[in-house]
Amino acid sequence: MIPTITAFETSPDRGRGLARDMGVRWALEEVGQAYEVRLVSFQAMKEAAHRARNPFGQIPTYEEGELVLFESGAIVFHIAEQHPGLLPPDPHARARAITWMFAALNTVEPPIVDRQVTIFVDGKESWGKQRLAAVEERIRKRLAELSTHLGQDDWLDAEFSAGDLMMVTVLRRLGTSGLMEEYPNLAAYVARGEARPAFGRAFAAQLAVFETHAAG
Repeated sequence: MIPTITAFETSPDRGRGLARDMGVRWALEEVGQAYEVRLVSFQAMKEAAHRARNPFGQIPTYEEGELVLFESGAIVFHIAEQHPGLLPPDPHARARAITWMFAALNTVEPPIVDRQVTIFVDGKESWGKQRLAAVEERIRKRLAELSTHLGQDDWLDAEFSAGDLMMVTVLRRLGTSGLMEEYPNLAAYVARGEARPAFGRAFAAQLAVFETHAAG
């Protein structure tokens, strides 16, 4: 059965692969699973039909027969459980990969998202710059800890896994902030993730959606 995911009809990231369908697309490409995409507008995301899939009116969602999922981490975990390639067969290595998925979303991502909120929401406030500096220090703390763990290894735990997929997806949100350049091994780590053929296919697919609608 071919699953269907939802994605922005017009992505606010302008095709940079930062919307949350990107990780799901990447996971599906890694395991070789064909999929269909239902594009939704910002208005449609808040309507009853979409809220039946995601009560919070967000993307992505995932439909496979009678199964409907939301939250990108949960969807990637489901894909990884259903197909070989994203979770190691060894039980301990598998558990560690799942731990890194949670770490990406629960420990590393929150201050990164907070930075984006600070820039776009609080940027014009008199205290905006001070708050941004404090948030970036929190990010540096997490990046330093992650950098120390990674060292000169290619991946977080021997082989590429769903944990790396989620971590690279999160770190890409730092974009042109300059923070990643302070940790060369992490910058190289993200580049390795982006160099994977499955990432390239996923990125091209989501970019094509943006370019089609931008041209229209």
